[in-house]
Amino acid sequence: MENMAAVRVIPVYRHNFDEELRHIKDTIGRCPFVSIDTEFPGTVYIPETRFNPNDAETNYQFMKANVDALKIIQLGLTLSDALGKERYVWEFNFRDFDIDQDLYAEDSIELLKQQGINLKRNKWIGIDSKSFASKFWITNLMFNPSLFWITFHGAYDFGYLLKILTGQNLPSNLTDFERQLYLFFGSQIFDIKHTVYGGLERVAESLGVDRVAGLSHHAGSDSLLTMDCFMKLRDLGYFQKDSEDHGKMVAPFGLYGLVSNPCWMPLTQWLPPPLLAAWQPYPVSSVGPFTSRGIFV
Repeated sequence: MENMAAVRVIPVYRHNFDEELRHIKDTIGRCPFVSIDTEFPGTVYIPETRFNPNDAETNYQFMKANVDALKIIQLGLTLSDALGKERYVWEFNFRDFDIDQDLYAEDSIELLKQQGINLKRNKWIGIDSKSFASKFWITNLMFNPSLFWITFHGAYDFGYLLKILTGQNLPSNLTDFERQLYLFFGSQIFDIKHTVYGGLERVAESLGVDRVAGLSHHAGSDSLLTMDCFMKLRDLGYFQKDSEDHGKMVAPFGLYGLVSNPCWMPLTQWLPPPLLAAWQPYPVSSVGPFTSRGIFV
């Protein structure tokens, strides 16, 4: 992949939280693409059978059980302009998780420690999730129909974010969760796991996308890699429909594993890349709030 402009992951703790929220607010006017990633203490409730991406309600109930029971460790946010050239990355570190008192999956916590996440430092100078929720609205990231949200297998990412912002456990059923998701973040949500096989690292390697800042299993760096993969996929034509849509981009509303008919294809079946000049955002009003729109129809 061609060299991208240098980018730095900004670590956010309690002392610079307010300042960085203002920087986000000042940036989204020219960078309407937002990718997110979270780090959390693994999963403690696991289905006995193999994960089925088409069993949306069951997948939601297991996701809800885990998100309700566990506490977020990091939230990564990357903002990008429409060309993917101007990118800004923040990594919010939360103090909520207490390894001496809270539930966690041991293998997940060990992996995060090996990758350099300092849980003691987070507990000491991290952000309280209630403070995050009370101030996050100033960024204009919520209730903003002009934004495009990007994630990779993002049910847990949006689950933790909604849990923090509402201060409540997730809704009791998938339909109410989708309503809440649409209310806060709109219908222009792209979960690129719908489009490709494999994990994020494998997808990036297959696309020729490099990790240009930070380490894997850090929310800021992973959100940046997710954004760069999305931009590469878009330029390869993954989010184009046929000519009747005039080359506009279509968001398959619904997070991977939480829709009954995910629409995805292997990386070996790329479409011809469209002309970048012909690309236009798909109008928000044309995508219903509670439907699952396929990328390829």
